[in-house]
Amino acid sequence: MKETELTLGQKLSQIQFEFKANKGQFNSFAKYNFRSAEDILEALKPFNKKYEVYFTINETLINANPPIMQSVATIWDCQSSASIDCQSIVAIDLDQKGMAMPQRYGSASSYGKKYALGNLLLIDDTKDSDATNTHGNEPKKEFKAKPILSNGTELFKKAIEYLAGGGDMKIIETKYQFSEDVRKVLTETKISK
Repeated sequence: MKETELTLGQKLSQIQFEFKANKGQFNSFAKYNFRSAEDILEALKPFNKKYEVYFTINETLINANPPIMQSVATIWDCQSSASIDCQSIVAIDLDQKGMAMPQRYGSASSYGKKYALGNLLLIDDTKDSDATNTHGNEPKKEFKAKPILSNGTELFKKAIEYLAGGGDMKIIETKYQFSEDVRKVLTETKISK
């Protein structure tokens, strides 16, 4: 059977079998290589001519809380206009530190495209550091309880001195745990100063 006589499903199967995309990007923070959506699309170009197909990616912003980016990767058959698509959805982290709002949406868009293409082409990223990277969200360390601040203790006396000298009550609250009675005494010390 010639390539021009293949169904779109057969063409996609061949492309999935033959497809290789290098991990052309490097994350210098976490020290690993990964492939981007652009790397995948660039590696697909030779298949467009060989199998008389083309690929598209469409995105839809879903108004949810948090917002969701839906990406749909589609392979189209130039001979029959048949198509096969796969999708991915990625939540947009609106609280991502270190990123401006356009970067947050762009990041979700890039991930969505990458994983929609990965679904369509059966790209296995289990060995990809990007699939296992914690992105700086290391497992939480063991909880360490704050010292208890009790009336009459040495810590309590130091807290009173600190506040009497113009110290900030918020600092005391972050360092110690204490009862409402102790809070009242500390607050009165701060107010009387």
